[in-house]
Amino acid sequence: MTVTDTDIDALAAGDSPAEKVPLSFNQEFLCAFDEGNEVGAFGPKYNIVYGWRVSGHVDPESLQRAMNLVVERHEALRTTVIRGEEKYQLVHPPSPAKLEVRDLPGVDPADRALCAEELLVELEGGSYYVTDVPVFRAVLARFDDNDSVLVLIAHHTAVDGWAIHLVIRDLAHFYATLRGHELPPLPHAAQYREYVEWEQQRYTETAMTRSREYWRENLAGTEVHSLETDWPKSEGREKHTAVERFQIDRDVVAAVLDLAKETRSSAFMVMLAAQYVYLSRASGKTDLTVSTVASGRGTARFQETVGSFFNFLPLRTELAGCGTFREVIKAARATCLRAYSNQIPFAQVMGDTPAFGRPWFTDGLAVFPFQVFQFPYVMEREVVGDLELSEIRTRTLPQEDGADIPDGALWTLDLNAESCELVGGLQFNSNLYRRETIQEIMATFFQVLRETVLAPDAELTLPE
Repeated sequence: MTVTDTDIDALAAGDSPAEKVPLSFNQEFLCAFDEGNEVGAFGPKYNIVYGWRVSGHVDPESLQRAMNLVVERHEALRTTVIRGEEKYQLVHPPSPAKLEVRDLPGVDPADRALCAEELLVELEGGSYYVTDVPVFRAVLARFDDNDSVLVLIAHHTAVDGWAIHLVIRDLAHFYATLRGHELPPLPHAAQYREYVEWEQQRYTETAMTRSREYWRENLAGTEVHSLETDWPKSEGREKHTAVERFQIDRDVVAAVLDLAKETRSSAFMVMLAAQYVYLSRASGKTDLTVSTVASGRGTARFQETVGSFFNFLPLRTELAGCGTFREVIKAARATCLRAYSNQIPFAQVMGDTPAFGRPWFTDGLAVFPFQVFQFPYVMEREVVGDLELSEIRTRTLPQEDGADIPDGALWTLDLNAESCELVGGLQFNSNLYRRETIQEIMATFFQVLRETVLAPDAELTLPE
């Protein structure tokens, strides 16, 4: 089922009128993957799910009220994308968010971390419909009166990874103030509709001329790098999004951070360079285009805005002539600087270079975007009011059925530079890949990452 104009009355909260707002470019891009409300980008598994361990007594009534204040503050959490003949956003009036409270008595303290991770696995495999407004909910699971797990769930059409960290920060703030604590006011949060207006003004035909020409020239004669699948999509196997999780050794993480500093690069650039080396050896090519996921926020004005901003960014690099890994980093850095300075909505890039995206729509091929997270608002033993919150980041359990990715696979690496910790997961469509194939891909990449970052000036072996 697809949401159309006839669904509006059923979706609107109460008798107050909902408001029509144009779509963002990102929402238009997601509409290209619209398969109705049961699967795909608007399906019930296309969600963001994050969890925090909470120390201190949590009052469910105050938590519910705080959630409602978050929904009121950020209208993206009460917005529906209408995908009928006319496409637009429908912003609904504030209404209560769903809070589920569970008691988990009798769990030994030594087993609670694992139990919390199992809870996240369960909730990531759940179904949460985009028509169920607000598209934001929470589960509070209590081990005892002073030790809990708080899980936030929101549809990915409404939030991204950056936004969910804003939500937990604001939720903790509202909860603390409701409990009588005096805190500095939250910063002003522009609404997502303001971003849409800014975006339409920013990315006019005239303003985008230079960048569109850059992408036409940069992507001429290439396609986004893809890997062969174990099974073709046309075989019609039942689709789930599975996850293999990992943690990178600390000596490798330290080497990544040192190299980033030495080469005036980011940790992402260093690990992207290792990804290039891995893909070059696997494919026999030196001209490679990796897709990544940029924050897409564009300007500091929208750093506090909750919404779905992420933007795909193609990164094309030629490795021929790179004799060492340090030289690959230099090439990757130059690619990133050019790409980010010419960033425009990916829908515009695809419109000008349709051949570039062919692998996304080709049977037997899948794309593996590569992203590294360093969110600015991550909570790590952060005390807000009378609660202490720590994000559950170090996860190890594989997963058979998790939050959906519409097509292919997705690398996500989560870096905590202060603790020298790098964790992550490789999500993949199980109708396309065997788990053993994904494990082999991961193992080979990690081997290349270790080899290259620990000996960046050694002679590098690449295809001729």
